[in-house]
Amino acid sequence: MSRHTSRRREFLAAGAVGLAGLAGCTGFGEDGEEFQPGIIGYGREGRELPGGTSMQEMPPLSGTLDVYSGRGVALVGSLFDYIEGLYDDFTISPRYDSSTALVNRIEQEGDNSVADLFFSVNAGALGALADRGRATALPGDVASLVREEFRDPQDRWVGTSGRARSVPYNTDRFQAGDIPDDIYAFPEEPRFEGTVGWTPTYGSFQAFVTAMRIIDGRDRAKSWLEGMIDAGAESYADEFQVAQAIADGEIGAGFTNHYYPQRVLDGRPDAPLATAFTRNDPGAIFNVAGALVVNTTDDEELATNFVRHLLSAEAQDYFARITFEYPLIPDVEPVGDLPTIDELDPPEGLDLSELSDLEPTIELLREVGLSV
Repeated sequence: MSRHTSRRREFLAAGAVGLAGLAGCTGFGEDGEEFQPGIIGYGREGRELPGGTSMQEMPPLSGTLDVYSGRGVALVGSLFDYIEGLYDDFTISPRYDSSTALVNRIEQEGDNSVADLFFSVNAGALGALADRGRATALPGDVASLVREEFRDPQDRWVGTSGRARSVPYNTDRFQAGDIPDDIYAFPEEPRFEGTVGWTPTYGSFQAFVTAMRIIDGRDRAKSWLEGMIDAGAESYADEFQVAQAIADGEIGAGFTNHYYPQRVLDGRPDAPLATAFTRNDPGAIFNVAGALVVNTTDDEELATNFVRHLLSAEAQDYFARITFEYPLIPDVEPVGDLPTIDELDPPEGLDLSELSDLEPTIELLREVGLSV
């Protein structure tokens, strides 16, 4: 058995990382919050080896790659270690911070930046950096590994995993039919008064409000925010806390990315927690984490081939099993009681890069009285 094949089998069979492997890990996770041991799932008994292209069929990696990662070490550190371990002459030199901070850092470093690759938690940050002329276009055979809606129209960046906005709810308090499939219905439903959690300071929530503002206009977004405030929406620091509060019965429902209730259920499989989705509205946006080859790289081929590895069968299965995200290649299925990507109904015509336009959203949130 080759060293490469042996490591792949160990990686997949062991679920890539256990809770012990996360012990002591800290670092920025989604939108900057600290992930603690036990939050991220591991292993998925009975899950078959995924489809897609294996890393062993991809060009080998050699050299040192400077990765500016808005995805935290607790989320992607084990994946980086695995890829490094496949090649004797390959080293990943990561710099971890929030995606927004790294965009600003690359800009400030200018032509002297050592960044080869920017690995972002969201499309907005990728779009912001690309729009500043700091991206090198990806070859068509790399960009085309994912569907058009999950990559930049000019192939300056590509999504590597996805997250859907969702409405987790407490099954002791609500049935599936009680949850509207229209995000705008929530302020008008008396049953949700004083029992909905949200996260005004959280990046994913702000991206959702940005989508609402872009799709339906500032006035409607403002009206929705004011309606939710009047309905007594409870603020939390991050969306994992919202999912925990729902499972604990502290609140009845909330607005989060889809993987947070899945992470709660991974540790508490009997928790009264389920997930609903709205349809064809800003509450149903599907955002992506992704990668961009920075124009200061001194090894474009290496950076591009690393992006290939992030879209490999092993990496995509890692995102499905370890972080509960949606894989973006068609041959790897999501984990958990989730609809497939094709069963989701996100709003049409939204360019994910537009979600980088956060400043008007922050102004709007402050205008309605939210502390952000």
